[in-house]
Amino acid sequence: MTGEPWPGRPFPLGATWDGSGTNFSLFSEHARRVELCLFDDDGRETRFELADCNAFIWHGYLPGVGPGQRYGYRVDGPYEPAAGHRFNPRKLLIDPYAKAIEGRVDFRLANVFPYVPGGDGDLEPDREDDAVAIPKCVVVDESFDWEDDRRVEIPWHETVIYETHVRGFTKLQAAIREDLRGTYAGLASNEAIAHLHSLGVTSIELLPLHHIADESFLAERGLTNYWGYSTIGFLAPHALYAATGTRGEQVREFKGMVKALHRAGIEVILDVVYNHTAEGNQLGPMLSFRGLDNQSYYRLVPDDPSRYMDFTGTGNSLNPVHPSVLRLIMDSLRYWVLECHVDGFRFDLASALARELYDVDRLSSFFDVIHQDPVLSRVKLIAEPWDVGPGGYQVGNFPVLWAEWNGKYRDCVRDFWRGGVNLGEFASRFTGSSDLYQDDGRRPAASINFVTCHDGFTLADLVSYERKHNEANLEGDGGGSDDNRSWNCGVEGPTDDPVVLELRARQQRNFLATLFLSQGVPMLLGGDESGRTQRGNNNAWCQDNEISWLEWGLDEPRERMLSFCQRLIALRRRHPVFRRSHFLTGTAVNGSGLPDVWWFRPDGLRMRRQDWPGGTALGVFLNGDEIPDRSRDGLRVLDDSFLMLLNAGAEEIGFRLPPPRFGRRWVLELTTADPEATGLDYAARTGLRVETRSLVLLRRT
Repeated sequence: MTGEPWPGRPFPLGATWDGSGTNFSLFSEHARRVELCLFDDDGRETRFELADCNAFIWHGYLPGVGPGQRYGYRVDGPYEPAAGHRFNPRKLLIDPYAKAIEGRVDFRLANVFPYVPGGDGDLEPDREDDAVAIPKCVVVDESFDWEDDRRVEIPWHETVIYETHVRGFTKLQAAIREDLRGTYAGLASNEAIAHLHSLGVTSIELLPLHHIADESFLAERGLTNYWGYSTIGFLAPHALYAATGTRGEQVREFKGMVKALHRAGIEVILDVVYNHTAEGNQLGPMLSFRGLDNQSYYRLVPDDPSRYMDFTGTGNSLNPVHPSVLRLIMDSLRYWVLECHVDGFRFDLASALARELYDVDRLSSFFDVIHQDPVLSRVKLIAEPWDVGPGGYQVGNFPVLWAEWNGKYRDCVRDFWRGGVNLGEFASRFTGSSDLYQDDGRRPAASINFVTCHDGFTLADLVSYERKHNEANLEGDGGGSDDNRSWNCGVEGPTDDPVVLELRARQQRNFLATLFLSQGVPMLLGGDESGRTQRGNNNAWCQDNEISWLEWGLDEPRERMLSFCQRLIALRRRHPVFRRSHFLTGTAVNGSGLPDVWWFRPDGLRMRRQDWPGGTALGVFLNGDEIPDRSRDGLRVLDDSFLMLLNAGAEEIGFRLPPPRFGRRWVLELTTADPEATGLDYAARTGLRVETRSLVLLRRT
């Protein structure tokens, strides 16, 4: 089309098709001029000035423009890095509210940096046009037939989370049609959902899938940002995870994936990255926010606005203190819930969002806005409760409505099975971390328990390596933590020693059993159910290959591990005593005459104060008659009672079962020393040998 745009309207922000044309709306507080740029299929560009500006929102309406139209923006203003301004109209910019973005930034085709490379730092603005290198935004048709789909709403205490990657989960699944592997459609396939169902998980937590822009140095190395913590489009599903196309088809395919998972009763939780963007530090590329309004979108160093505050380790920090940036975050979250039906979010480096000025503030405007929001306050909210800035480690300090990745649980459980932890610390973590979450009104479900996650060793590598082996990242020895709290069972890496292999398998079973029998919400890293390895790479963020992808052709040992994991999750789901919605008290509240939890020593006597600091063995009684919860129809919840005997030491140890008042007869439910053993019967006060580094679970009969 030709001619001037109609005035249009400032809201909603982004590109909105109404059936006759499209309204375009963009925020920039410090711009002098904004041009909307339309691109045809041959890449020819047509520019339209958006002359109407209301409350720093530039807008216009183009009749006849509809779904599939490719577009971007050029924004003019001062290029004054020392004042925090970096406008450069020769650089095409991505719409922060785009619902679809075509693909990757192609660093080979043009200079996407706003300054002259190799010059005097970032002081001289670059004159090269970079439109050919920048992925175009796409106008979309947002209609979708959801039928009767709705959020699944699994209660927190019944939730079992499975953390995985859209691409990596199905990329090697031979049973899925080849063109669908590694895509939204692949994850929606019958084969993928059947695995999740057979495992017994209730919720899938997907690594970032907001549209991703790779770092330029990765492109030079032939690598990509596989994890996806490099967002450039907060309302757009990543185009390259779609099998059906990148001109808006990715939106429909994503919605279809959510619908299929919901039909299977599985929640969808998105890992979201609102703490930084893909544009890096002051020497990074200009892709969107930096060129739209650098001073508004980013947190700049107060006495040197040419540089960025960096609470994230990525070079920049988004500025949620600015009302328009906070609005972007909230609009994004609401869009994924209302239009895409997702069930919740895990917030990467959430402490960075809680920094009002510098310190982390649990009463920040970010939390205030979410808590009063009638949509967002009702979905699952999970914090990664730390960032890399001073005072950023905030485990236990997030407000009500929030669950947290419990890093203290991870560290403690790893240390326990290495034979070195305070038993009191372990008992606290195992029972839901009341010391972290009870005083502020939260419940055990506030603790997202995990032993491994995408960041670090897989479970198989945790018991096979003591040092990181990240050579494939091409970063030398950099990247990845050196504090792994791992034990290789005597040999670093692969081995054919049957004694070492059996010990490693047992340690994996110990970790899995501890995870699924703990109070709180368990999170399983995808692939840990079947012994997936990353060959010792504990920071596979840029490995979009077999290092990161799940393997599906399992040998017999890995099949046995999968079967054991399925059994554990089924046990947890069958017995509410392992997933209480209230904290244990150590007292009897339902009149059973026995406490809800009772810790004992290997000699069968109650743990005393002096017993807690050291040791590698302890037992616990969990009372199924002392659950204060009620079922959904108001009935009292009753369950079996269990004894758990734990021996993290290097020697076999003898346990004596507690006196008859706790139970006269006990039957073996499982032991990590021999996953095939079941049904053995024991009387009260009986002696029982617990093998080195193993766990025994007994059920009262």
